[in-house]
Amino acid sequence: MESSAAAADSAIPSSSQPPPPDQKQQKNRIKPQNKNKSDSSSQPSSKLRGLPKDTPEVRISKTLSWLLRHGAQSEKLLMRPDGFVKVNDLLSNQRLKSQNVDFGMLKGIVAADAKQRYGLISEKNEAGEDEWWIKANQGHSIKAVKLELRPILAISDIPSGVAIHGTDKQAWETISKQGLSKMKRNHIHLAQGLTGQTISGMRKSATVFIYVNVALAISDGIKFFLSDNGVVLSEGDKTGLLSPRYFEKVEVREKGAVRELDVGEWQSKDV
Repeated sequence: MESSAAAADSAIPSSSQPPPPDQKQQKNRIKPQNKNKSDSSSQPSSKLRGLPKDTPEVRISKTLSWLLRHGAQSEKLLMRPDGFVKVNDLLSNQRLKSQNVDFGMLKGIVAADAKQRYGLISEKNEAGEDEWWIKANQGHSIKAVKLELRPILAISDIPSGVAIHGTDKQAWETISKQGLSKMKRNHIHLAQGLTGQTISGMRKSATVFIYVNVALAISDGIKFFLSDNGVVLSEGDKTGLLSPRYFEKVEVREKGAVRELDVGEWQSKDV
């Protein structure tokens, strides 16, 4: 009887026992899973680029473009000075690996890309075996990349004879004052024609079209190049700009109507 009484007494909470933590104490308690939060952030991400509304194929393509143009260093992909990355290394990246992207799918993306953004080549490695490499043809922000570009020494070196930058009205407000900027990229991008007439170098959403006087810019020492997929590239002047001085004409195209801006709308703002 004494043992059962003792057991009963032990089941009754005494004032010497600590009370259960209240809700405030529970909120302040450090959760064990947070201890390794900083460690997990250093791991390669499996997140795809693009918007949730995009199809998986589009998001994979946008991820591929980002990796080869901007993300190789942060994703620890070894890139040659000419921008090429080993295909095996690329397919091992967690962002693509998580989507089961294989070589066949990669070749399909490259072949189907209307703007010919990528170059895919096979070279012999040190063991004499074929090894596949891939690069983005232009659009890099990685400063170490030095693409093998064809110099443009005269307007005749541009197959179409024109170089156009497409933008929108909001961006034009800045461009009209300071000129075209390469911003974080290595080059300013110019297309060889208008949207629908060219494969690369211009966004389909562009409504303002800036025709660049390449001959005048070359005479002032500005250098131009042609990429493998036909985009006209320039580093601009020493500040990375193409001054409004080199704008030959500017058109606004909206709802089927074309309006050419007066020269004074930009040249009078040139410094």
